[in-house]
Amino acid sequence: MREIKHWLDGQAVAGTSGRQLPVWDPATGEQQAYVVAATAAETDAAVASALAAFPAWRAASLSRRAEVMFRFRELVDANRKEIAALVSAEHGKTVADAEGELARGLENIEFATGAPHLLKGGYSEQASTGVDVYSIRQPLGVVAGITPFNFPAMVPMWMFCNALVCGNTFVLKPSEKDPSPALLLADLLRQAGLPDGCFNVVQGDREAVERLLVHPDVQALSFVGSTPIAKAVYEAGTRAGKRVQALGGAKNHMVVLPDADIAAAADAAVSAGYGSAGERCMAVSVVVAVGAVADPLVAAISERIGRIAVGPATDPAAEMGPLITREHRDKVAGYLAEPGTAEVVVDGRDAPVSSGPGFFLGASLVDRVTTDSPLYTDEIFGPVLSVVRADSYDEAVRLVNDNEYGNGTAIFTRDGGAARQFQYDVVCGMVGVNVPVPVPVAYYSFGGWKSSLFGDLHMYGPEGIQFYTRSKVVTSRWPDPATSRVDLGFPKVR
Repeated sequence: MREIKHWLDGQAVAGTSGRQLPVWDPATGEQQAYVVAATAAETDAAVASALAAFPAWRAASLSRRAEVMFRFRELVDANRKEIAALVSAEHGKTVADAEGELARGLENIEFATGAPHLLKGGYSEQASTGVDVYSIRQPLGVVAGITPFNFPAMVPMWMFCNALVCGNTFVLKPSEKDPSPALLLADLLRQAGLPDGCFNVVQGDREAVERLLVHPDVQALSFVGSTPIAKAVYEAGTRAGKRVQALGGAKNHMVVLPDADIAAAADAAVSAGYGSAGERCMAVSVVVAVGAVADPLVAAISERIGRIAVGPATDPAAEMGPLITREHRDKVAGYLAEPGTAEVVVDGRDAPVSSGPGFFLGASLVDRVTTDSPLYTDEIFGPVLSVVRADSYDEAVRLVNDNEYGNGTAIFTRDGGAARQFQYDVVCGMVGVNVPVPVPVAYYSFGGWKSSLFGDLHMYGPEGIQFYTRSKVVTSRWPDPATSRVDLGFPKVR
């Protein structure tokens, strides 16, 4: 059976621990490969490789670093079908969905190519008599990324593109559930001219993560995953003196006002709720139907669910694939088995594909969900869309703001005033107005509020550049030696 290896010093390296972790084919339920989980010593070797490569990479000119990113961008684009097929085979998402993931990843590479501009500092001439002051941004050193299974190509690119172009070296610990795309990206970076050691990949699980969290040579760590783990990573990393950004879970609300176009809102809810089988941190998981819009909206969503083609990614007609593992599929299905007082309008367990091989579950719709139900409180991370009915705009906003998560939210309305008030009122990091999945373009930054983010800086974009650098302020004077004298007073600027 195929072993998915580590990447160290510019080449694939077999694991030595003997502790194998299975990589499943979600469409068939069969094991297709395995990774050998990295030991602490193997993780240390990856960090040591990155540390040795750092001085030369830091010294590389901004033009040189940008050139590598330009070449990498062209290689990713040229190989997008191969990368998408690999993502699809291990994650289970459709090839079209995987290609969409790559398109958004390419945006991040393109943003990173602007490093010569993004890393410009500030300069103040004559801040005091004969004194100039300027600021510069410098890399941190070795940084690490821990990425989730749901976007095995895009999320790593959220991290390492900015980190590398800023002059850092990088250690990636991808999800053990779909680890192959990370190796392909590593090889493309090598082909683009990135020096060996600047980018390393350790396959594995908790043991590798825990070592990265305390390793003294890792200066910063980026994480995307569930909220409990994000909080634990943030606390452990900061306790070890590291800079940490840890993005957690979500419960994204889509508020539909009575004046909204029902057909457009239903299309958006189905697209955002069931794309990638709901395994997206920005998926709409709660539709808040305000007033009289509820009944026709539920009917419109239900009618559209019946037309979703669920199947393996090898089927060109498939629009939604399986979930990542059998255990996760069963956990998601469990929410439908005990809906409480809610009404299961469409039960995905009844879909024919759900009883066949693989980890499939049909799209599900649950109406009249209450805020104390696990359907509402839990991040289900599957193709289950809950409808909560609200009597007013104010009640809808309270639902969004009272929720522990603050990742993304959206409002559907024809009323510009209501939309503007909504973006002002909601306590949330990313807001869509008639846009159900408001993932920012690469030249803004991604991240939520409340329990959806642990740390001060969001991911990628301008805040990504800030995260992977630190500022230094230089005060300089080139005086005439004849004017030099001792002055014990506080430095003056006037």
